[in-house]
Amino acid sequence: MNRLFVLPGSIRNWSATFLCLFSVFVGSVAVADSSYLINAGDNLRIDVWQEENLRAEVMVSPDGTFSFPIVGTIPAAGKTIDQLQTLLRERLEVYIPGPEVTVSLMTVEGNTIFVIGEVARPGPYMMIKDLDVMQALSMAGGLTPYAAKNDVHILRKDSSGQSLSIKFRYGDVEDGDNLEANIRLQSGDTIIVP
Repeated sequence: MNRLFVLPGSIRNWSATFLCLFSVFVGSVAVADSSYLINAGDNLRIDVWQEENLRAEVMVSPDGTFSFPIVGTIPAAGKTIDQLQTLLRERLEVYIPGPEVTVSLMTVEGNTIFVIGEVARPGPYMMIKDLDVMQALSMAGGLTPYAAKNDVHILRKDSSGQSLSIKFRYGDVEDGDNLEANIRLQSGDTIIVP
């Protein structure tokens, strides 16, 4: 038999906080799957087994690299955790026979998108998993009644640093048409809702 319990206010607030923290923790764990690409601003923990001096927490710098003892500057942005572990293992192999390297993603602070304009809650949003445009707009509380819903644009920088503008017709996707326009977002994308 199911029973409904009513919690006093302070316990209810604590349990809401716990659930929120738990969902963030679970979301953070999901980030470390094999498809996540490391971004500038992400924090990593690196451990080399049985090497006390080769343990560090590092932040990926804006140029996509970080420094690590013995091997120097390591390119990390755009790599998966597995690819980075392999690269570190290869670089350390010169100095340490058969190094066991573990890379853990501590925070995903570099994996941010921005939603501006006629949405309920404009601002930056951390992507703890892959998001498409509709999901991001939902996180921002949806469009306001004044939004030009078929004139939404996604600004994205390509690999050469050039800005691209991708048109998104919210009304079409909302109606089930042109679903391929609901693209997967990349870190640094800005959704503009006029």
